[in-house]
Amino acid sequence: MSTSKGLAPLGVILSAATLAATLAATSIVAMAGEGIWKAVVPVPGSMKGEFESNDPIGLYAGVKIKADCSLNWTNPDDHKLYCFSSATSLVFFLDDPTNYLQSARQNWARLSGGNG
Repeated sequence: MSTSKGLAPLGVILSAATLAATLAATSIVAMAGEGIWKAVVPVPGSMKGEFESNDPIGLYAGVKIKADCSLNWTNPDDHKLYCFSSATSLVFFLDDPTNYLQSARQNWARLSGGNG
């Protein structure tokens, strides 16, 4: 697109300037080593989930898998927080939370020596 004098319309110039500024800001953040997920990872020890922050899917399978709670789910019924070690674990869990929690509670009682 151009005007009669061969100049680009103002909207195109502003869009290019906005894009350039956005790319520059993104590269500064990337150079600082602060990827997008650094903003959402909780400070270690600041969040506590049920089962001492072990992944419910791990407990369902009979093993303890510690999670940092950066991936979590709050039960809408009892408002308890559950922490997950991976997005795959969380997605898998969300297919049937009631069933997985029931099994996780049973295994947690066994794995934690009945202190759960």
